[in-house]
Amino acid sequence: MTLRTPAEWIRVALAMFAVGWGANQFSPMLIVYRHALGLGSAEIAGLFAIYAATLIPGLLAGGPLSDRFGRRACVLPFTALSPVATLLLILGPRDLALIAAGRALAGVCSGMVFGPATAWVQDLSGGSALSARRAALALSAGFALGPIVAAALAQWAPHPLVVPYLPHLVLGVVALAAVWTVPDVRRAGGPATTTWRWAVPPALRTRAFWLMVAPAAPFVFGSVSLAIVVLPVEVTSASTLSAAFAGLMTVLAFAAGIGVQPAARVLAERSDRIGILAGTGAAAAGAAISAIAVAGHGPDRVLAGLGAVLLGLAYGLCLVCGLHQAEQLSGPTDRGAVLSCYYVLAYLGFSVPYAVDGLNEVFGKPGTFAVLAVVAAAVTMLLAAGAARGRGRPAVTGERQAAHT
Repeated sequence: MTLRTPAEWIRVALAMFAVGWGANQFSPMLIVYRHALGLGSAEIAGLFAIYAATLIPGLLAGGPLSDRFGRRACVLPFTALSPVATLLLILGPRDLALIAAGRALAGVCSGMVFGPATAWVQDLSGGSALSARRAALALSAGFALGPIVAAALAQWAPHPLVVPYLPHLVLGVVALAAVWTVPDVRRAGGPATTTWRWAVPPALRTRAFWLMVAPAAPFVFGSVSLAIVVLPVEVTSASTLSAAFAGLMTVLAFAAGIGVQPAARVLAERSDRIGILAGTGAAAAGAAISAIAVAGHGPDRVLAGLGAVLLGLAYGLCLVCGLHQAEQLSGPTDRGAVLSCYYVLAYLGFSVPYAVDGLNEVFGKPGTFAVLAVVAAAVTMLLAAGAARGRGRPAVTGERQAAHT
């Protein structure tokens, strides 16, 4: 391997890092907006929904388009637009319409970058489990540092509705300059004609994808959203909740999620199934500990921190092992589409805070976390049973599927 190859994937990973930072820096700012603008739960939920409403179409479009027209064609323009989305938040700190527009544009940028950039990193990395860890690390670091820095600046810097966004403006420009000269990788077996239509990739028609990868994918962001969105609210009152405490929970969750990724890579190289089962099992344990914290038994904030660590472990394990298995099932001409579909399933986990609100009405706060723990444990057992039944079957890779089509 030459020195140039890692430099190329690092520059693509920097673009993922920057867009991930821009997407997630908004999370602790919701607390600031709630206090400064007097936003209610409906407005807060709406700002989350706007991001998701543009993210999912971006994911579904970005992967297939990058397979057809190249990774650069998708990643470069939307890496450039990511700081523009942040600029809208700066220009309208008290204008709900501009804030919503900024979040909508951030969702499009995330959708159009994450799948193609992950595939691009894999193209530049040679296809090993290392590529899944590289992409996961870049995304996780951006998701973690964005809200941590924003929370710290919102808590202690002047102009808390503006200053927290300034670092992303600089980062976005640096990332765009870095990725600008990275070439596309020629992929054998690419479309030979000028006409193109989207088709369901072979990987998305396999039992391996729908019985192992898909069920665990929502645990990626479902686990981390419990840790950084739900737990800080549930263990504190509205008057005592601060951006600093939300930032601390983000640090704990993402530190665990990033820290476990080297081990997740080793598990992915040996057996993605073991890593995924470890991830969903950690989610079950994290939800159970969180139920005790929310119930107020013992040192609730300490237990909430422990729950955040376990949920962060679930995030890291499920992300690396799930990405690797999706990469292995995909082929060189449909990798972007497969990975984008994986991200769509993973992002379904961000609906967990809304589910928690509904379940709280029925089971109460501790009961809701207990229900989530039972659900995670049940999914783990079902996946384990499926893995046991599938043991001994040869793995079906995208290249093997392509050979039979």
